[in-house]
Amino acid sequence: MGLRERLAKEWFMLGIVLVIVLAKMDPSVGAKGGPLKPEMTITYIAVSAIFFNSGLSLKTEELTSALMHIKLHLFVQIFTLAFFPTTIWFFLQLLSVTPINEWLLKGLQTVGCMPPPVSSAVILTKAVGGNEAAAIFNSAFGSFLLGSSSSVPFTSIFSQLSVTVVVPLIIGQIVRRYIKDWLERKKPPFGTISSCVLLTIIYTTFCDTFSNTNIDLDGLSLLIILFIIFSVQLSFMFLTFFFSTRNNLGFTPADTVAIIFCSTHKSLTLGIPMLKIVFAGHEHLSLISVPLLIYHPAQILLGSLLVPTIKSWMVSRQKGVKLMRPTV
Repeated sequence: MGLRERLAKEWFMLGIVLVIVLAKMDPSVGAKGGPLKPEMTITYIAVSAIFFNSGLSLKTEELTSALMHIKLHLFVQIFTLAFFPTTIWFFLQLLSVTPINEWLLKGLQTVGCMPPPVSSAVILTKAVGGNEAAAIFNSAFGSFLLGSSSSVPFTSIFSQLSVTVVVPLIIGQIVRRYIKDWLERKKPPFGTISSCVLLTIIYTTFCDTFSNTNIDLDGLSLLIILFIIFSVQLSFMFLTFFFSTRNNLGFTPADTVAIIFCSTHKSLTLGIPMLKIVFAGHEHLSLISVPLLIYHPAQILLGSLLVPTIKSWMVSRQKGVKLMRPTV
């Protein structure tokens, strides 16, 4: 394989490196309040584009089937809202005897209680070729479920999810009905479009991270938190992979991909308002916020780096399933 072909194949990985470098060079461009206005262009326009894209690309029967996949939904929601926070709590009991700042540990506990985001989990599932419809449902449902039971204003969550997820998805489905033949004939690069949107999200996320004054820790504490967060993410991704690939559960490889990302990703958009309400006026709010501020870019970066590996596994498993089916 020549250099040009290799670069073309690895364009997404190169794009990740490029946007992170650009974010580091001048984070003010893509940070909140900067020229790109990510609080509008990303939170609303980019996320809406993701779900409009999903509405166009997904067959209506796939969405209906995903809605009825009760076992998958139960797995994701129980893992996200029960197993994840409980396991983190036990893990933090061990860390409490270490010199790690107790407020950073408190922040890690709050991370464990957050729902999945409505963007990154869906995009990464789509990039791999997993069950995108299931990822859409569980990401939106998790945010809606936890948000409606927390101190965050219910109407704010409901309206944002409606505007950025439900409405664009429905519009995409409606448009698909009129251009279905054209879509099937031309096969637009929906996956590439979603990957480009993800690169934009990665860029603005790291702009926020590099410009955020809350992440003002000594080097050792920052390294320890980074190590813990990446270890937690990898461990939980492995656990979801291990459990969801058990034959008795009956999940397909595509289901497993959706489960991995939806069960282990945490929402910054809902998380920060929750922290500000729960810990309003708390003198250590900045320290409590640090783990979530680090977890968000870390999950996007780690998930993006693992896309080729997970995709290779899924493709090989799907081929294996086809070969095992008896011919009639």
